[in-house]
Amino acid sequence: MDDTYPRDMIGYGRTPPDPKWPGGARLAVQFVINYEEGAENSILHGDEASEAFLSEVIGAAPIIGDRNMNMESIYEYGSRAGFWRLWRLFTQRGIPVTVYGVAMALARNPEAVAAMREVDWEIASHGLRWIDYQEFPEDEERAHLLEAIRIHTEVTGQRPLGWYTGRISPRTRDLVMEEGGFLYDSDSYADDLPYWVNNSGQPHLVIPYTLDTNDMRFASAQGFNSGDQFFTYLKDAFELLYEEGKESPKLLNIGLHCRLAGRPGRAAALARFLDHVTARADVWICRRIDIAHHWHAEHRP
Repeated sequence: MDDTYPRDMIGYGRTPPDPKWPGGARLAVQFVINYEEGAENSILHGDEASEAFLSEVIGAAPIIGDRNMNMESIYEYGSRAGFWRLWRLFTQRGIPVTVYGVAMALARNPEAVAAMREVDWEIASHGLRWIDYQEFPEDEERAHLLEAIRIHTEVTGQRPLGWYTGRISPRTRDLVMEEGGFLYDSDSYADDLPYWVNNSGQPHLVIPYTLDTNDMRFASAQGFNSGDQFFTYLKDAFELLYEEGKESPKLLNIGLHCRLAGRPGRAAALARFLDHVTARADVWICRRIDIAHHWHAEHRP
């Protein structure tokens, strides 16, 4: 086989490590709220076309050179109403959260940022813009990364220690590692546990994210179309990993979006799942930065 192949198809293999979660937990559960509203594609933001991704309009096409008022109002719902519904669901239960915050979006809603800080949610960087970076030249993507850190630090009061672009390029992780100030990134869906990479001679932690236990399935073909489907899928994932955790503890990620899970019919299903999780013992509900600190301390490469 070619030793220069850049992908790791083996990972931990048959015997994944014991993560040694705090308190001997059988399962770590981590909730992400993506805050993207006000940073999506729009001619108002200097883009060529309107947004067409992750909305109630499945299969939407970008409108070239003009605004899409329906799409804009769907995104506005996330920041105006959906965020606050999710904030109440989690804070009423005392559940910690990591926010993937797009810098431009955070800057447009200081009241939401203040609410995140009030309850000590981690605010990780979700980049400068909620756009696709696949075709970005390296220098432009680097400039966006640095500007994202600058704005994030200004509006939240501290620099981000976690990074997730989402719509990445093949150069994204190298740029994150080059910057050097992040404890982890989450631009991977490759494992049930964190893992180290060593692309440039310096170890870097990856905490994988998820696209299946994720409300984005409400906005994609062959996805969830009811709260019951959402709840059942989350519960099944939780129960299997909790059972496996007797022998081999794992990590369950749940991804949420203000404009998606923040809608009442979906939030009701989410609330049922939160109550299901918090009723179980031996579960560590945490922020991603907590996982990063734990892995750096207990599982150095």
